[in-house]
Amino acid sequence: MASDLDADVRGHFVVLEGIDGCGKSTQLDALAAWLPGSGLLAPGCELVVTREPGGTALGRALRQLLLHPPGDAAPETTAELLLYAADRAQHVQQLIAPALAAGHWVLSDRFSGSTVAYQGHGRGLPLALIDQLEQIATAGLVPDLTLWLDLPLAEASRRRRDRHGDAGPDRIEAGGEAFLARVHQGFALLADQRGWQAIAADQPPEPVSAACRRVLQQRFGASQPPRVA
Repeated sequence: MASDLDADVRGHFVVLEGIDGCGKSTQLDALAAWLPGSGLLAPGCELVVTREPGGTALGRALRQLLLHPPGDAAPETTAELLLYAADRAQHVQQLIAPALAAGHWVLSDRFSGSTVAYQGHGRGLPLALIDQLEQIATAGLVPDLTLWLDLPLAEASRRRRDRHGDAGPDRIEAGGEAFLARVHQGFALLADQRGWQAIAADQPPEPVSAACRRVLQQRFGASQPPRVA
């Protein structure tokens, strides 16, 4: 991943979080199309667009096991947590950290907050254990900015039904409404605790995209000095 940037300048790491159906994929694509011409990226800076699980070759194999496991291969709750941690460790070491060290931007669909929301608040696994695994998997790396697409649970459910049609939900989405309500509450708590930027996602895609762009311009505009590793 060659770069003309000064090796001392660290790139920026931006994450989109939210419950299934909130529009993350749509907004990720919109930001990926907008950012290269936004003036926020320094000359020679590349934009790396990725996701969790599945941002690496190992992650893609783990994604299949986690979301669409064949037969009786569905992981139990603790195994599920460890597989997400393995995906994240590979993702950070193989893709995210090298890109940031080279001065590039990384834009990711989900990161460690999703594990806290889904496996912690949703599944009920100990938050202290999840925090330990997060520190191991990320080696202390945290996003520069997390955009939380905040969508009411009922609207998220309606969107998922429209999206899946007869295909049915994946294994995580199939956890039921009570599970997803706990996940939604977990995201709200995380947004407050970790200083995430909440974006009202109960609007058409373009106003949501405009809100995301405004936040990035405010956070990373010309008035912001470059970050040095």
